[in-house]
Amino acid sequence: MSGTAAPGPGIVLVGGDPPDAPPQPPRGTPDRPLPIVIDCDPGHDDAVAILLALSRPDLRVLGISTVGGNAVLESTTDTALRVLALAGRPDVEVAAGAAHPLHGPLHTAPHVHGESGIEGTEMPRPVSAAIDEFGPHAMARWIRASAERVVLVPTGPLTNVALLLEEHPDVRERIAHVCLMGGSVTEGNITPAAEFNIWEDPEAADAVFGSGLPITMIGLDVTHRSIVWERERERIAAGGGRVAVAVAGLLAYFQGFHERTYGWAGTPIHDAVAIAHLVAPGLVRTAALNVEIETDGRWTRGRTVVDLRRVTGRPPNAHVGLDIDRERFVALLEEAIGSYA
Repeated sequence: MSGTAAPGPGIVLVGGDPPDAPPQPPRGTPDRPLPIVIDCDPGHDDAVAILLALSRPDLRVLGISTVGGNAVLESTTDTALRVLALAGRPDVEVAAGAAHPLHGPLHTAPHVHGESGIEGTEMPRPVSAAIDEFGPHAMARWIRASAERVVLVPTGPLTNVALLLEEHPDVRERIAHVCLMGGSVTEGNITPAAEFNIWEDPEAADAVFGSGLPITMIGLDVTHRSIVWERERERIAAGGGRVAVAVAGLLAYFQGFHERTYGWAGTPIHDAVAIAHLVAPGLVRTAALNVEIETDGRWTRGRTVVDLRRVTGRPPNAHVGLDIDRERFVALLEEAIGSYA
């Protein structure tokens, strides 16, 4: 695939959601913004997701927890603080969480994001510091302090979320939804079978998908259709302002991996789609399906096994992204980046 050719049509599923489908994520308004906690491993696309969330009057970011994933924990935490400095929002708390998966060592992605996890642009130095509180514990505190039930938006490995649910079971009833970026119905990006976030810590993913919480899975089937092409990146940069320039630099670097791997003259912004799904009804088309996590397979460890045709009889435990309105997503992103001075 080359030039600006988009991936093929999204997954087609006949029939609506079954009556036992989990609820869709709640929506916020400027008068009553939706409280969210972002759990991330920045990461170029995580950085853009944070900027998108902070730009929205219908979202209220209670805090950001970081996890080892795209880069080591020290780097992902530093990047989160740099993104907040770029956005002019050092008031948002950042808490460093798990440095490695529940079992086994951390595997980072320097071939995608560079050693720091955020190569490609000069990010401002942090003007705040991470709080002295373990990420899952801070998440629990943010959730308990919220007057309304909270939506978790994990855009990295699910280690922190699994630890939150294990160590603070009382917060489950205060979690309205988990809208995560990870997994796939049809493809992998770190192995032929698995997407990176789930593959990094499949045991944590298994715990989260088996938790009984309402979940939306924004996977590669959708995010690989959220490509920002070169001409659109140039349009973002032309908007002026240090945020626009920084984002354009991030996307240019991120595009390098996707050109080498897929031949795309553009880049998906995986994690930003999870945020966009919360603020733009109908942007992502989903279906309520059963998702199980492969934790043992020799070739398929980390695979999200999605019962697309509902042949197993297992009840749906997630809304799974199947398609996206790419043009609407890019317009939403351009508006968000352009809103920064």
